[in-house]
Amino acid sequence: MMKKLLHRLLIFILLTGILIGCAPKEEKQPVDYVNPYIGNISHLLVPTFPTVHLPNSFLRVYPHRNGHTDVSMEGLPLIALGQRSTWAFQLSPFQGSEEDIQSVISYSYDNEEITPYSWSVFLDEQQTEVTLGVSHQSAMYRVDFKQEGEVYLVLNSGDGMLQWDGEAISGFQSLGNNTKAYVHLEPDQSPQDVFVLEEGELSDRQNTEGEDACIVLKYSEKTGSINVPYGISFIDEAQAKSNMERELSGKDMNTLHTEGREIWNDALGKIEVKGGSEDEKIEFYTALYRTYVQPVNVSEDGRYYSPFDGQVHDDEGTPFYTVDGIWDSYHAHHPLNILLDAEKEQDILRSFLRMAEQMDRFWLPIWLEINGNQAVMNCNHIISTFLDAYRKGLRDFSLEKAYQAGKNNVTEQTLAPWSADTAGYLSQFYQENGYVPALYPDEEETVPQVDDFEKRQTVPVTLGTAYDEWLLAQMAKELGKEEEYQHFLDRSYNYRNLFNPETDFFHPKDDEGNFIQPFDYKFSGGMGARDYYDENNGWTFRWAVPHNIADLIDLMGGREEFTSNLDALFDEPLGRSKYAFYAQLPDQTGNVGQYAAGNEPSFRIPYLYNFAGQPWKTQKYIRYMMKTWFRNDLMGIPGDEDAGSMSAYVIFSSMGFYPVTTGMPVYNIGSPIFEEITIHLSNGNDFKIVANNNSPQNKYIQSATLNGSSLDKPWFMHEEMINGGTLKLEMGPEANRQWGSQEEAAPPSFELNQ
Repeated sequence: MMKKLLHRLLIFILLTGILIGCAPKEEKQPVDYVNPYIGNISHLLVPTFPTVHLPNSFLRVYPHRNGHTDVSMEGLPLIALGQRSTWAFQLSPFQGSEEDIQSVISYSYDNEEITPYSWSVFLDEQQTEVTLGVSHQSAMYRVDFKQEGEVYLVLNSGDGMLQWDGEAISGFQSLGNNTKAYVHLEPDQSPQDVFVLEEGELSDRQNTEGEDACIVLKYSEKTGSINVPYGISFIDEAQAKSNMERELSGKDMNTLHTEGREIWNDALGKIEVKGGSEDEKIEFYTALYRTYVQPVNVSEDGRYYSPFDGQVHDDEGTPFYTVDGIWDSYHAHHPLNILLDAEKEQDILRSFLRMAEQMDRFWLPIWLEINGNQAVMNCNHIISTFLDAYRKGLRDFSLEKAYQAGKNNVTEQTLAPWSADTAGYLSQFYQENGYVPALYPDEEETVPQVDDFEKRQTVPVTLGTAYDEWLLAQMAKELGKEEEYQHFLDRSYNYRNLFNPETDFFHPKDDEGNFIQPFDYKFSGGMGARDYYDENNGWTFRWAVPHNIADLIDLMGGREEFTSNLDALFDEPLGRSKYAFYAQLPDQTGNVGQYAAGNEPSFRIPYLYNFAGQPWKTQKYIRYMMKTWFRNDLMGIPGDEDAGSMSAYVIFSSMGFYPVTTGMPVYNIGSPIFEEITIHLSNGNDFKIVANNNSPQNKYIQSATLNGSSLDKPWFMHEEMINGGTLKLEMGPEANRQWGSQEEAAPPSFELNQ
């Protein structure tokens, strides 16, 4: 009898194990694929940051440390600001002697875990466990103390003011340009004592102001855990409190994490992918997460503070967005917004127009930080965001205002890079001669607007302004301004003035029209080649005519010469040791030959083979770049992320198409990473890309159909996508050199009706 019972028991255990093993595993959701650590160690440049935030919200947090490999962090930040590693307000939990309290306490740490919506970390010496949950304009830390002894919370405001009112700390930190971040921090337990820390000494006061303003809350030794909810505002302390109460009232940490997870899954779920490797899905959804870091919505209960005029405004039902590196983000980030959230993109464009109206001059902004417009980079490519949106069907903004402000940028603002001054000699010379003149290496600069470090950047400024004038021409055409259309259209050919037919490069000229000689397209121009180019050398700016690739092909002597020059780009050696090359050109990273995958002006270049009858090479190089430079590891981003622009490039290229010319509603086809991609478009339709027989080896398109009809060209129109449908690609291991190679199959260039 006993043997039978044992036998049945063994069978039961075995069957139970089998059933458990066969039970379906919980399916991963999009947010589970996000790895915020990708790219946290950079190739020479500014790395990515593991940012905890909700999509496009201004409450963003990441650890305060100099780099990912730092073994210590400085306090717990309440909000991260801008495009680089800057923070406002530092919270430092502490146990120990009062004599050891500092305004910001350094911690060694371990067991850090970061998701898009949460952060947890163990502070070693303090033996303190910290957990963070975020909302849009507020957040909460939970601090669990493991040691015995009295407990302290130290809040530092840098340059600002803090005060304790018996229930909460409130105050501000100055951010420059009459902009302040305000805080309301309300611990769930009342302290025994409150002090001000000044010059290392604790004093029995409850308010402080100035540099390194710091308040200390003291708790009893029986305090095991403290919840620290807080709100941030750019309006005032009362609004910070309102933000906290609206978003955190009645919520615990688990609720914040659950809500954050749902919000992120909704955002990331706008694109679904099937097939591909686990790493490729991680790379894809991490890139998509990064496109939601910026710009940020700073509307608070229907109001917003504008650093562009220093006033608080009623947003009239339209959220106000700022913080955007537009010189970079216009390439791919804004076009991606149009597909996934057209209403948000229109809100962003309306915000740009509000900024123009609020500034001293009716100019479009250049580069946006939380404290206003910054004169960064060159040219005025923000104009492209308006034309691109308009031509893709977004009409809930004033194209007329965008045109007028953009025209003012091009005609009234200096063409000197990194300057917001009015037009001067360089602009006048460009208007009269169609190019920006360069200096010889031994010539002294005489133009006051030219920055000592950034220099004239004559080739990208000339070519970029020609592109801006093409954008203005197309906007004038849409507005029925025929005379202005023709004026700017004629000027959009100004890139020709610097084309050297003997070398097929864009070559700087002096003020008499002579090419600067002797000249090296790799290394002439000093640091970052900025005398003549910008961050990248002449090999990159050889292709910087996004609005008229067809004409560039003609200038180079035809399709065969054009593709030969493209081939040379990917094959040309650095020309120096890596040490010497990057000592001069530290921004030209992610190199394959002279091609720089880590800088935005290069993004479109692999797609240019489509214009010259060799789309199979576009397919080859896109797959190569994705595999080589955009990986699931700490160095998986080859350049500056710049407001989500590089990640948007990864999204488009992984899906198998790219907007080569912002302002033209056309997508160039590459080679998709996944077997199936479904884009849930913002108008409610779905567009699918199906790549049959796809694999790392089968990267070449053999044939294609679009919405059931044969597609023999390597491009399609926005209108063919936005109404929903399917792009079906048959993939194979060897290039089909005939597909899309006919001259009439080339993508449109310059004018859609050509």
